[in-house]
Amino acid sequence: MKWREITELHPGRFVLVEAIKVSSNNRVRQLEDMAVIQDYDNPQEAWNGYKYLHKLHPTPELYVFHTSRSDVEVVEEFFSGVRLQS
Repeated sequence: MKWREITELHPGRFVLVEAIKVSSNNRVRQLEDMAVIQDYDNPQEAWNGYKYLHKLHPTPELYVFHTSRSDVEVVEEFFSGVRLQS
């Protein structure tokens, strides 16, 4: 599903999405096709949903966005250090 479709179906909501088709250019991740997993009223619920799913299935590329955004480009940041899991 395209971002425009998501914003029309879930106006004014936080959405947890899985990136289905993406591309990268100059460290910017462009999400071309997504699947909505869940929509939420508030960011804390959305973040909790993200953490829960990511813990169960760490491989899919998951994001939380508010549908008021006009686009969903994500800046890639590379982590080089120790990451602690809780």
